[in-house]
Amino acid sequence: MLLQLLLSITVIIPAILVLSNHRTASKEILFFLLSVFLSLWVFSNFLIDYDINRSLLWARTTFFAVVLACYFFFEFTLHFPIKIAMKKYSKTILRTLTILVAVLTYTPLFIPETTVDNNVVVVVPGVMYGVFLVFYPAIIFISLYNLWKGHKLASGSDKSRVTAVTLAIIAMTSVTSTTNLILPVFFDYNTLAPFGGYATILFTCGIAYSIMKHKLFDVRGVAARTLAYAGSIGVIVGVYTAVATLTSDFITSQEIDETAQKIVFIVFIGISAVLSSPIKSFFDKVTSELFFRNAYDPQALIDELNKTLVNTVDIESLLTKCALVIQENIKTNYCTFYIRKTSYFPDRIIGAHRRHPEIEHLDRLDVLAPKTNKKIYTVGFGTKSSEENELDKVLISNEFEVMARLISTLDNQTRGIGYIFIGSKRSGTPFSKQDMKVLEIITNELVIAIENILRFEEIEKFNETLQKKIDDATRELRKSNEKLKALDEAKDEFVSMASHQLRTPLTSIKGYLSMVIEGDAGKITPTQKDMLGQAFFSSQRMVYLISDLLNVSRLKTGKFLIEPVPVCLPDVVQSEVEQLRDGAKSKDLTISYAKPETFSRMMLDEMKIRQVIMNFTDNAIYYTPSGGVIQVDLKETKKSVEFTVTDNGIGVPKAQQHKLFAKFYRAENARKTRPDGTGLGLFMAKKVIIAQGGSIIFKSKEGKGSTFGFSFPKEKLLVDDESK
Repeated sequence: MLLQLLLSITVIIPAILVLSNHRTASKEILFFLLSVFLSLWVFSNFLIDYDINRSLLWARTTFFAVVLACYFFFEFTLHFPIKIAMKKYSKTILRTLTILVAVLTYTPLFIPETTVDNNVVVVVPGVMYGVFLVFYPAIIFISLYNLWKGHKLASGSDKSRVTAVTLAIIAMTSVTSTTNLILPVFFDYNTLAPFGGYATILFTCGIAYSIMKHKLFDVRGVAARTLAYAGSIGVIVGVYTAVATLTSDFITSQEIDETAQKIVFIVFIGISAVLSSPIKSFFDKVTSELFFRNAYDPQALIDELNKTLVNTVDIESLLTKCALVIQENIKTNYCTFYIRKTSYFPDRIIGAHRRHPEIEHLDRLDVLAPKTNKKIYTVGFGTKSSEENELDKVLISNEFEVMARLISTLDNQTRGIGYIFIGSKRSGTPFSKQDMKVLEIITNELVIAIENILRFEEIEKFNETLQKKIDDATRELRKSNEKLKALDEAKDEFVSMASHQLRTPLTSIKGYLSMVIEGDAGKITPTQKDMLGQAFFSSQRMVYLISDLLNVSRLKTGKFLIEPVPVCLPDVVQSEVEQLRDGAKSKDLTISYAKPETFSRMMLDEMKIRQVIMNFTDNAIYYTPSGGVIQVDLKETKKSVEFTVTDNGIGVPKAQQHKLFAKFYRAENARKTRPDGTGLGLFMAKKVIIAQGGSIIFKSKEGKGSTFGFSFPKEKLLVDDESK
C-alpha cells in the first residue's frame, strides 16, 4: 500500500512544482488538474483490491478520475504548445458530455456492483457503461489530434516539447487502456488491472524529461530550492541523530547526571545551528550546478558589454566583440548583427560565424517583423498569429531562434537600423524570461551605441569625401588658373604689342590734326575747325586709352615707373578741362572750374596725373545726363592738396561700389549708359595716385551723382624752391 501511495504522490509532484512557479497561467493550471486526477486514479485503482469492502466506491472513483483526467488533458492540448481555436459549440458539447459521464460514474447505471474472482475485484459494467467506451477513445483521439496540430504549427523548441509530451501520453494510455479497459471488457481478463497504475511512471518520467531537457515548464528554481532544503535538513538531522545517539550511549554508560546531559544536548543543538548555514550553502551550490549549469550573471554580462561599448568606436570590431560577449554568456551557438545600409556603407552582417553567411528572405523579414509589434521576438513561443508563423519559418530557415530589433523609438512598427539574430542555446534549452529581459536591456544599449557610431562613420566618410572633392576641385582650379595665367600673359603681350603699334600712327594723326587746326595747312572754316577739333579730341582720348593699356602691361611686368617732375597742378587741370569743355557743351552740360590764384608746385608724374584728371572729368561728362552740372575743384590746405570732380549724374549702386576700382570692372548702370568702356580708367587712376603716395577720394549715391578725386600730402611732394 505504501508503494502505491508513493506512486500517486510521484505523479502529482511535477504538477505541484509547476503550479508553485506559475499560479495564474492557464497551461500550468490545466496540467496540475490533469496530474491531480491521474494521481487520484492511481490511488483509487490500488484501493479497489486493497479495500475490498468499499471496492465499488473506489471503482466508481477510478472511472470518475479517468473522465476528468481525460477532459483536462483535452483542455491542456488546446493551450499547449500554442493556443488552438475550437468552435464554441464543439467545446460546449464535449464539456456537457464530460459532466454527464462523470456524474454517471457514481450511479448504478454505470457500475451496479463489483465481484471478486481469484482475489481480484471485477467491475460489472452497467447499461450506461458503453457511453464511457465511446467517450474515452474519442476524447483521447481529439486530444492527440490537437497535439499533432500544435506540433505542426509550432517551431523550434516547442516541437521537441510536444513530441516528448505526446510520447509520454501515448505510452501511458496504451498500457492503461490495455490493462484496465481492453483486457477486462473484451477478454474478461482482470489480473493485470491492479498494475495499470504503474504505467503512470511512464507519464511522470516523460514529463520530467521534457521539463529538464526541453524546459516544458520552468521549475528549476523550485526544484533546486526543494532539494537544497531537503538535503540540508537531511544531513543536519542525520548527523544530529547519529551524534546524539552515540552521546546518549556514552552518557548512559558513564552515568552522567541529568543537568550535564541537558548541557551536552544544548551544545549539540548549537553546533547543528552553526553548521546549518554552510551545509545549506553547499547544497545550494550543488543544486544550482545541477539545475542552472547554463546560468549566468545578467549584471556581469551587462557590465562586460558596457566596457566593450566604451572602449571601441569601430563598428566591425565593436559588434564582433559584443556578439562574442552575448554568445559566451548566454551560451548560444552564435550571435549575428545585421546593420542596414547607410549613405556610405552597404548592408553589413557582423558577428559570430554561422553555416549560412548570408541572411535569406531579408526583405520578407523586414515586412513581417514590424507587424509583430515586438522588440524581442522568440521563435515558437506562445500563441502565434499568421504573420508570426510565417516569420518563424523565415527565422528557422536561417537557423535563428531569437530576433532583437534595433529600434530607438517606442514605435515597434518602425524598421530600425537592423537586427540582432541569436541562435539556439548550446544546451538545447529554450530562452527563458530572464534571457528576454536581459536581451531587451542589451538591445536598448546597443541601439544607442550603434547609432552614435553610424553617425560618426557618416561624418568621417563625409569629411573624407569632402576632402577628396576639395582636392579634386583644387587640382582643377590650379589647372584652370595655369590656363588663365597663360591666357592673361598672351593677352598682355597682345595688348602691349597692339598698344605700341597703335601709338605711333595715333601720335602722327594727332600731330597733323593739331597743325591743320592751327592753320599751318591753310585757312579753314569754323565748321571745319569744329569737326577737326572733335577728331583731335577723340584721338587724344585714344592716346590716353593706349597709355592705360600700356601701363596695365607694365604693372604686370614690373616696368610701371613714376617719373616725378615739378608740376603746377592748376595749369594741368585747366588744360584738361579746356580740352573737354567742347565735349561737355555738345551734351548741354555745364562744367566749371575756378583756377586757384596761388598754388604750391608738386613733384608728380605730369603725364600720368593728366590721365587721371582727364579720366575723372571725362567720366563725369559721359555719365551725367543733358542739363547736368560738373564741378571741378582744386584746393590746397596746410598739409595736403585735393582735386575733386563732382557731378549730378547716374551715380554708382551701393552694392557695387567696393568693386569699382578693380581692373576691367564697370557698374551695371555704367555699362548700359556707355557700352564701349573698358573699365581700366579708374583702375589705373588708383594705381597712379597710390604709386605717388596719394589716396583716392570717392563718394557716390545712385541717381544723385558722384565725386571722384585724389589727395596728396604736401610734406613729401612739395618742391623745395616752391613758387607761387
